[in-house]
Amino acid sequence: MTASDDTAPSDLPAPPLPAPGARWALFLDVDGTLLDFHDDPAAVAVPPARLALLHDLHALLDGALALVSGRALADLDRLFGPPWAMAGLHGLQLRHADGCRREHRLDSSAHAQLKQRAEALLGTLGGIDLEDKGIAIALHCRRAPERFEAMRAAANALADAMPGYELQAGNLVMEIKPAGMDKGRAVRELLRRPPFAGRQPVYIGDDLTDEHAFDTVARAGGCGIRVGYRRPTAAQFTLSSPAAVQHWLFRVQRALMQGASPHDTRAHGDPAERS
Repeated sequence: MTASDDTAPSDLPAPPLPAPGARWALFLDVDGTLLDFHDDPAAVAVPPARLALLHDLHALLDGALALVSGRALADLDRLFGPPWAMAGLHGLQLRHADGCRREHRLDSSAHAQLKQRAEALLGTLGGIDLEDKGIAIALHCRRAPERFEAMRAAANALADAMPGYELQAGNLVMEIKPAGMDKGRAVRELLRRPPFAGRQPVYIGDDLTDEHAFDTVARAGGCGIRVGYRRPTAAQFTLSSPAAVQHWLFRVQRALMQGASPHDTRAHGDPAERS
């Protein structure tokens, strides 16, 4: 790795760039990392320049780029298009680079009961939105952040009342999901198979849900990059915002291109300048 001069908060250094000949495996959270948060998660769109940058990086890394998100795989495909390796719902859904897919088996009766109880909560908690992810249920309070503590207490009680489920806290969201899976386990699973096996893992994420992954990549000899200023964290480096992530990824792209063929047709130039 080589040093990067990106501006970063003082508690952690800015992330490095890949050294010549580096074989990185890049794992990217979505909301709050690649994309800014939105009050309505369904209203989010990926800017074309950002999508083009991801395409370039995916090619330069020989496919060793994966999205690791709380969103479902179907939602990630809607946003990003190509069938890359992806972990959805914090790893409850996983698709390897070869298209092989693993998914938590849904207990439809338990999920229906969870959704019914969560909907009943909405009547007692103002400013809370419910998102049915098919396997899990998320409660959001981005429109009313002052309701977070009340929402967290209610979500804790709901998770405790649902055997086989656990609570996953996030940025103004509390998710009740089947127990036994997290982003760190999903990254470990991806690292066992091509094109990720044998590469140095680099994980970028902004939330509590990413801490398991930071720990996983550190144990595998890689590095975690926290987005924002949340503490404590297992990440070793930091970037301030999704815009800073985009700029740093552009610099990673340029560093990787130094070793590419002079006839490589992948795009050059700052992604902010590309349509």
